[in-house]
Amino acid sequence: MEKDSLNNQTNIEDDGTLTNRQGHPVTNNQNIRTVGNRGPATLENYDFIEKISHFDREKVPERIVHARGAGAHGYFEAYGTVGEEPASKYTRAKLFQEKGKQTPVFVRFSTVVNGLHSPETVRDPRGFAVKFYTEDGNWDLVGNNLKIFFIRDAMKFPDMIHAFRPDPVTNIQDPRRFFDFCANSPESFHMVTFVYSPWGIPANYRMMQGSGVNTYKWVNQEGKAVLVKYHWEPKQGIKNLTVKEAEEIQGKNFSHATQDLYEAIERGDYPEWEMFVQIMEDGPHPELDFDPLDDTKLWPKDQFPWLPVGRMVLNKNPDNFFNEVEQVAFGTGVLVDGLDFSDDKMLQGRTFSYSDTQRYRIGANYLQLPINAAKKRVATNQEGGQLRYFNDKAPGQNPHVNYEPSSMGGLKEAEQAGKEHTPHVEGNLVRESIDRNDNTKQAGETYREFEDWEKDELINNLVNDLAICPKDIQEKMIALAEQADEEYGRRLKEGLAKKGKEKNNMGMEIGEEMRPLGVKEAHKAVKKAVEEGHEADPY
Repeated sequence: MEKDSLNNQTNIEDDGTLTNRQGHPVTNNQNIRTVGNRGPATLENYDFIEKISHFDREKVPERIVHARGAGAHGYFEAYGTVGEEPASKYTRAKLFQEKGKQTPVFVRFSTVVNGLHSPETVRDPRGFAVKFYTEDGNWDLVGNNLKIFFIRDAMKFPDMIHAFRPDPVTNIQDPRRFFDFCANSPESFHMVTFVYSPWGIPANYRMMQGSGVNTYKWVNQEGKAVLVKYHWEPKQGIKNLTVKEAEEIQGKNFSHATQDLYEAIERGDYPEWEMFVQIMEDGPHPELDFDPLDDTKLWPKDQFPWLPVGRMVLNKNPDNFFNEVEQVAFGTGVLVDGLDFSDDKMLQGRTFSYSDTQRYRIGANYLQLPINAAKKRVATNQEGGQLRYFNDKAPGQNPHVNYEPSSMGGLKEAEQAGKEHTPHVEGNLVRESIDRNDNTKQAGETYREFEDWEKDELINNLVNDLAICPKDIQEKMIALAEQADEEYGRRLKEGLAKKGKEKNNMGMEIGEEMRPLGVKEAHKAVKKAVEEGHEADPY
């Protein structure tokens, strides 16, 4: 009987046996099927064709921006208060109401401009995106480490990224393109001051701040709204790098920040950030010398203090990098009840763009992936689309009814408990810039707050890259620096004059060198590879 049972068995397998996606046990994963052991191969190599065709497709299109990143799971714990007042005074969002209430989160850190395998030491803002899996559904807080941005209008975003990314002809990032855009977009000068200082190269992801960057709204139970800015402050302290330090790190490890985050969590040294908000009454605030909706501006802390609302701890690494870090999808439009949009023009533009790019990258059903799915019931009337693998139906829902309204067992609308926020909007439809647009005052204030070594690094970095730019771009950047601060402008002007003479002594014309942002003497590396390469005979 035992012999007959063995004869009827096909392949011996257990829970650790390799199979293909059809569930067939793979009995030979070393060799394709061929005529004789030398070939040729036959077309019916099903296991090989399944394996290689999936391999050919195992990467999705990388993000247009924020391609290089790392991430981790954790939780957000609310204080139940905003400063010393109950959270309910400002917002009815459930995750903030109770002291000690924990909400699961997934956080993705990233660089912005460069590609999926670029070094983590580049001069670049860093993305800081948090997905809160709340009891009311997901909330995505999508921001950066720096608290402001280069532009205040979403119309300019594609041009900005094109200018900052590699040249479409040479495929090399070029300071001339970067500063050509920035010099002709003077609202960028405050951000340039930060990015070209040591703040442009954070030491790692654990030791950097985070910010929502844009202005949002909080809405309470009565429908009253306030403007709000979000800030993450690392309990590990803040550390930044000089160019020299970054070059030394990059020469040994171009994934140092990813490794640092992973290893810290593995050893139980869980990184933690405290969340603060700044609050302002809703409205245009003409008494201020800046518009509160302008994301190129900071809200002064002495006028709008940072109020603690909770803390975030990251305590679990992803089980699979691609499934979680690469496929996680954020959107600035993903808000829960009690949180709302402001009229911030960059926020309005981002709200379309972010979710649109996720549908392009991952597909129409990206929200069914576990890393993106809400950790609560979901019921929709959506149908079909690429890679859809279940329908979001409610228990007892009539499967024939995928529309609303219906009296035949379909889904119905929820009843809103809190009062609707209904701001009054009035004005002509125009294409105009925000009118309070002083582009240099806050840049000067930031410069004066830098320590001496940060000022030195800023000037050296700017001079190094501006030196290869055309004269008119240099003059525009000097003029912006002079408007910001007398010393700032004078040092930049003197540095460029001196640098110009040095370049002439090197026998190179201004604008001749091609190199990425912040890299010194890249042409020497190209020449050195030729001169010091070891000759070899062909084989």
